[in-house]
Amino acid sequence: VRLVESGGGLVQPGGSLRLSCAASGFTFGSSHMRWLRQAPGKERELVAIISSIGNSRSYAESVKGRFTIFRDNAKNTVYLQMNSLKPEDTAVYYCNAQDSRTGQYVYWGQGTQVTVSS
Repeated sequence: VRLVESGGGLVQPGGSLRLSCAASGFTFGSSHMRWLRQAPGKERELVAIISSIGNSRSYAESVKGRFTIFRDNAKNTVYLQMNSLKPEDTAVYYCNAQDSRTGQYVYWGQGTQVTVSS
């Protein structure tokens, strides 16, 4: 199993980034997917989750209305579109996949750094 995030970087407040997570080695189209983030000195927090076929999504209150999670099952990729970024969005962002056989979220990417700063 492999999850590879990309798209992080440095952006000014108010800017946008799109993160991608390319998946392989498991049945992507049967797995719910999540994005989580971890800022320095803080616990990892759930940012967004999307169902296996993309018909259901939910978001942390802190990102609702600014971030959008979506997926392309033909490309085995999940995305996180981040708009109106704030300094408090600075964190390492992780892609997390569900094992559809057990329902547990057991697969992790290596993370991608997002820094929001002027």
